[in-house]
Amino acid sequence: MSLSIQQRIRPAFYAAGRPVLLLLGLVAAGLALQHLGLDAGIAAAGQRGPLAFVAVATAACAVGVPRQVVAYSGGLAFGFWPGAALALLAEALGCAVDFFWARWAARPWAARWLARAGAGRLDRLRQFLIANTFTATLTLRLLPVGNNLLLNLLAGVSGVTAGPFLLASALGYVPQTAVFALLGGGVRVSQGAQMAVAVALFAVSIALGLILLRRRPLP
Repeated sequence: MSLSIQQRIRPAFYAAGRPVLLLLGLVAAGLALQHLGLDAGIAAAGQRGPLAFVAVATAACAVGVPRQVVAYSGGLAFGFWPGAALALLAEALGCAVDFFWARWAARPWAARWLARAGAGRLDRLRQFLIANTFTATLTLRLLPVGNNLLLNLLAGVSGVTAGPFLLASALGYVPQTAVFALLGGGVRVSQGAQMAVAVALFAVSIALGLILLRRRPLP
């Protein structure tokens, strides 16, 4: 492996430790809820309020709460399939809220905030997004690294076409949403095997993301 490829992959490899820590934290929290008997109450409350869940989860995603937490909460409250669907809807809506808010309502503020976050690297990423909107967005969403809120705002202020960006974001959200909803659903029904499958799938998604990064380096 060449030095340049190592330099690109190594930061992503270390950054992947944050989702891993998040995964372990959610597993521990789920086991604690199960031990305390609180998971059944959360599940019962969720069944009465899917629209309320989507509204709250959309707002949470829009202000930067990790989408993995939203997916896990959806699986815990509603079970795997409904929870994953509701969480994916909330994630897509949260992405759209950030994108259009940055474009229509707060473009100067968002541009200044992004500049403080790191102008050089973000400018290269902005150019990459404009030139390859769908594929670049999908790649970034599939990788278990990066800042969801920052990417939404960057796309909003940079003139990226809304349709390809939002569609690629929704598609890219699917794998990790499924993994974390599966994990939350496993806690909900006390299925250790389902939780183990979720952890294994998450490890696979990280490996695939790193392979994707190697084959299509980002700026």
